[in-house]
Amino acid sequence: MADFAGLVTLCHKLEETPARLEKLRLVAEFLRALPAADVATAVAFLTGRAFPPSDPRALGVRWLPAVDELTAGPPLGFGDVASAFAAVAETQGPGARQSKEHLLRQLLARASAGEREILARIVGGEMRTGVSDGLALEAIAQMAGASIGSARRAALRLGDLSAVAALAVTGGAAALAAAPVRPGVPLLPMLAEIAADVDEVLAAHRGRSALEFKYDGARIQLHRDGDRVAVWTRRLSDVTRSLPDVVEIAREHLGRAPFILDGEVLALDPAGRPLPFQELMRRFRRVHRVDELVRAMPLALYFFDCLMADGRSLIDEPYELRWEALAAVTGGRYLAERVVVTDAEAGRAFFARALEAGHEGVMAKDPRSPYEPGGRGKRWLKLKAAETVDCVIVAADRGSGRRRGWLSNYHLAVRDGEAFADVGKTFKGLTDSQFAEMTSRLWGLATADDGYTVRVRPEVVVEVAYNEIQKSPTYPSGLALRFARITRIRDDKGPGQATTLAALGALYEQQFATKGRAV
Repeated sequence: MADFAGLVTLCHKLEETPARLEKLRLVAEFLRALPAADVATAVAFLTGRAFPPSDPRALGVRWLPAVDELTAGPPLGFGDVASAFAAVAETQGPGARQSKEHLLRQLLARASAGEREILARIVGGEMRTGVSDGLALEAIAQMAGASIGSARRAALRLGDLSAVAALAVTGGAAALAAAPVRPGVPLLPMLAEIAADVDEVLAAHRGRSALEFKYDGARIQLHRDGDRVAVWTRRLSDVTRSLPDVVEIAREHLGRAPFILDGEVLALDPAGRPLPFQELMRRFRRVHRVDELVRAMPLALYFFDCLMADGRSLIDEPYELRWEALAAVTGGRYLAERVVVTDAEAGRAFFARALEAGHEGVMAKDPRSPYEPGGRGKRWLKLKAAETVDCVIVAADRGSGRRRGWLSNYHLAVRDGEAFADVGKTFKGLTDSQFAEMTSRLWGLATADDGYTVRVRPEVVVEVAYNEIQKSPTYPSGLALRFARITRIRDDKGPGQATTLAALGALYEQQFATKGRAV
């Protein structure tokens, strides 16, 4: 077992190294020198995670308790830290906070001052060494003597950098190239770009497109392998315990052979009407007294893709074949409303029907397209009635008047490389209870406070509707959202899935297809 002090030394070197290539060399050499059993854990820690992305456990704390004593003993190892984090995550119930703090104090008592600093960064989710997921993946490729393309493909199939690292260290380049799709290991979901209209869809899909209702729910990935059934969210969080009704459907109504299905769930009220997205998120977070919420808030389930059927991966097969496999696995039940169109009029009619049914719009998919985990492009397009983008809250102003006491004017930003670029502010869209909940949440993410504006770690993603994108002399991004309003809090998305500045720029340009351009 490697000494944790080695990670501390590496982090300090990384902080002193501005050049990306040198950072890459340092990380690759560090991973190469570790015992194989520690590599996956090291990758999680280096990227600011107490556990790998696909691991459903969470520490339930955001900072370390104060501790003065230092206990002499053997050097702290990676396994010691991993075991302590596991014990903290598994501590639940009455008195959990005190028990968690006791476990962390025991860990800290064995740690040096430098080790305590790095432990605090891991617990806080911010390493601040310049090691992004992308750089870590390149380091894994170098460690294994593999191409970055092979490593990326493995990452898309495994959906977890630590799993990629474990495969690389045990099997090398060949193992990465042959990274399997297997039930029980969630895949990053395929994503869609925004299309302006049905004509654009048909042009992109060479005159023929499969249209599906775009439900206002939450993305899930359902896996079955014999008696083992698991459900993951879009962010690869395991929500199997929170969705026993979905598990029951898998066991009672779907095929027994290994499968992986991509779908959407909606929460329903007692009359069968869809509930707001925020209500649905209560189902995803509930892990105690789940049966009560299942009865009070049943789910509607819609599948739209099949990534594996009968134990065989289908991600490289065309959409049409995957849909046939989906129909076979489900027996034709729980399928998204769908039609294949070859003319714009039929597409517009289907789009209108989706809106009349109360859905967001439609998804348009190229019948010839393979499934690209984590990929986004014109093979999948989405048509929505209202223009929205996904922004990250990077700061909030203190409220005044009836909003006094709340952080209620949110600074919105989009992704710009590995940073975030401000594109507007809004206090519109949330209810009073949501303002209160968001205030508590943002204070927990606060990094600076000047008495008026509170800067926060960029973790909360919100869907933002707007009337227009404008050029902005105020924001360094050069763009601003006009009449921005939050339509929902996207707890199913991470900051890395927010809209990019490049995508926002493209949406800005698209406006001039129907508008004049000011000189």
